[in-house]
Amino acid sequence: MKQGGKNVGNVYFFTGFPGFISSMLLEELIEKWAPEKIYTLVLPSMKEKAMEEKERICSSTHFPQAKWEIVEGDITKSNLSLSEKQLHMLAQSVTHVFHLAAIYDLAVPEDIARMVNVEGTKQVNEWVSFLPHLQRYVYFSTAYVSGTRQGVIFEHELDKGQSFKNHYEKTKFLAEVAVREVAHNVPTTIIRPGIVVGHSKTGETMKFDGLYFMLNMFERLKFLPFIPYIGKGEAQGNFVPVDYIIEATLYLAHTDEAIGQTYHLTDPNPYKMRDIYQMMMTEYLGKEPKGILPLRLAKWAMSFSFIRKWLHVEKEALEYFECASVYDATNARNTLAKTGITCPDFRDVIPVMARYYRKHRHNSTKQLTIH
Repeated sequence: MKQGGKNVGNVYFFTGFPGFISSMLLEELIEKWAPEKIYTLVLPSMKEKAMEEKERICSSTHFPQAKWEIVEGDITKSNLSLSEKQLHMLAQSVTHVFHLAAIYDLAVPEDIARMVNVEGTKQVNEWVSFLPHLQRYVYFSTAYVSGTRQGVIFEHELDKGQSFKNHYEKTKFLAEVAVREVAHNVPTTIIRPGIVVGHSKTGETMKFDGLYFMLNMFERLKFLPFIPYIGKGEAQGNFVPVDYIIEATLYLAHTDEAIGQTYHLTDPNPYKMRDIYQMMMTEYLGKEPKGILPLRLAKWAMSFSFIRKWLHVEKEALEYFECASVYDATNARNTLAKTGITCPDFRDVIPVMARYYRKHRHNSTKQLTIH
């Protein structure tokens, strides 16, 4: 309910906390949208970390800790593993649900990805269907539900018979299919980000994955007289800073125009992977790439575990150097047109990314475990 520009009485329920995007969403939500109450669903094993993150956010935003409740549960279980008392309490008050809990690792095994990304989402879908005061169900998908499709991909499209580059993409596709099935009777907004990188002003990020694998590789190979390009790099690289994702998502979650809509939160003017590779290397190492290592040779080298571990790069990341997908974001652009919320030029984000990486590169908690 809106009153005087504020959302009065809105009660928010989040999955995926204390993940990076959910934490930043909550911080911005508190600062800009005046929530009445917040519930965050966390696995028992994550409760201690969640408590620490809650305390940090409450301290920085001066949000009363009593208005934020951490609820132990599990999205893969019936009723999210909540008690009858908890279910009743939430049903009486929750107005907005943000479902972010997922396995985001490109190298995730299929059984784990399916359990969390697909079955977990179906359980959340089932639960939100019975919330009488629900104003919005925000589901975090990914632009890469497009799989191996090439050419222009539109926001309204989903199942085009595509195959997938990894289990992450496939299970997120299946999860979005499930969300669309409940969207006819649940006020739903689907968010499809590109590959998320750190904050465009501070560089802050929780994990050095995705594009940061490139910086990991440059850090390892900096002793070489030159480093070649990887493949032709003609594919567009769709990298978006987290602050754009946060601002856009929170606006879309609170405008009626976004009900029943899907949004590509992607770079409207993406660079080719070759150009990104060159800009990243120049910024981080102060030198230009020379020569080309064919992509098939790079994939062969990355098939060896000891090379992956030494470089600290997942082999699945190489697929994004060659898949020529173009993400049309007309829907997002039109809905956000009057807000001033825009995706920064990625050229301006690279120096900030590189500075943050250089400062924190030896922090093992920011590195993924490579197998």
